[in-house]
Amino acid sequence: MKNIQVIDGASNCAYSIFQISDESFSLVFPEPGQDVEFIDDFILRVGEKRADDILAPIWASPIAKPHVTGLHGTLFYELPEKKKFYPNKREDDLDDPTIQRNIR
Repeated sequence: MKNIQVIDGASNCAYSIFQISDESFSLVFPEPGQDVEFIDDFILRVGEKRADDILAPIWASPIAKPHVTGLHGTLFYELPEKKKFYPNKREDDLDDPTIQRNIR
């Protein structure tokens, strides 16, 4: 099992964390080292029905932040403007000054 944080565009977003099976995690974050995904890209890749099937079980598995041991990925909803910060869909894109310097 892995833990993913879900961040959506709502101003009252709770930045909730959910457990996801290793198999489902690899479907949401398919590339080596990938730990960021955008829901629209995921749906484009697997289709809406398959995306719903993959994600449906996680909504029943929220984890209280004090009980989280490790965070393995971030799934963004309704925040396409964040894509420019994660061109490689990796959290460490934020640490790359060549990427961040070129963002306007």
